[in-house]
Amino acid sequence: MATKIIGLDRLKKKLRRLPGAVEAEIRKAMEQTANEVVAMAKSLVPVSPGGGTLRDSIGWTYGDAPVGAMTLGKVKSGRASGDLVITVYAGGGDAFYARFVEFGTAPHLNKGRFAGSEHPGTAAQPFFYPSWRANRRKGRGRVSRAITKAAKRVAAGN
Repeated sequence: MATKIIGLDRLKKKLRRLPGAVEAEIRKAMEQTANEVVAMAKSLVPVSPGGGTLRDSIGWTYGDAPVGAMTLGKVKSGRASGDLVITVYAGGGDAFYARFVEFGTAPHLNKGRFAGSEHPGTAAQPFFYPSWRANRRKGRGRVSRAITKAAKRVAAGN
């Protein structure tokens, strides 16, 4: 004798809607976190008088960073597909020196145009990793809440 489950069709319909609803909520949460990381990094980066090239090069995008930019971190959700990976980046083009500012440089002999002169090295002036560490935990929580919110909304039939 076959057993009939009451409401099975409704349940299947809700389960089919769940991935799309969850992805939309995750996308919003990840974008908000990426915006916060970028804003904090831009506020922490040292700016020389009349400069701002490095500050203006900090941003985020879905997928891979623009050519020549230094990838500083990725925000992704669990087993995310390529379209749910946000890359936070800095540098590229005129701001090729992003990693030198973030991590500093050791004393060394110059090559090229200034060959033979000694560079004393520079102290690190971190701007990305402090902002990433300050926002990472909040971002994870935001994504978890987004998943729960989407699941509850789909279960309620909205």
